[in-house]
Amino acid sequence: MSENQNIKNSNKAPEPVGLYPHARKVGNLLFLSGVGPRERGTKKIPGVELDDEGNIASYDIETQCHSVFKNVRLILEDSGSSWDQLVDVTVFLTNMKDDFKTYNKIYAEYFKDNQPCRTTVEINCLPTPIAIELKCIATIDG
Repeated sequence: MSENQNIKNSNKAPEPVGLYPHARKVGNLLFLSGVGPRERGTKKIPGVELDDEGNIASYDIETQCHSVFKNVRLILEDSGSSWDQLVDVTVFLTNMKDDFKTYNKIYAEYFKDNQPCRTTVEINCLPTPIAIELKCIATIDG
């Protein structure tokens, strides 16, 4: 974790692609920066095949969903919070029409017991060649 006790970084989640922490604690709330499905220490994105120019040739939304939920959990736990403490989730999808049904089914599996508030929006693109990103708020003790 960072020397600044309010800034939280995980050594298991993928490295940020810009100058921002994985999370920041304010009072008893933990605000996560946008979390995608990338894996730490590699440029490879689970469920994404790129062409020679770095454009998305194909992707598997199911694989990306599982990976992004795993990354959120890693950041929460490394920051001193937990999956059960999520209170708000904003989901960004790049293809609502094709991906919402699959994403919604997988989301329901992960959030069966804890049901945070949720907003799902379609956006044109994300900073890396991914199809889903989550922005989360959780409570944190201490």
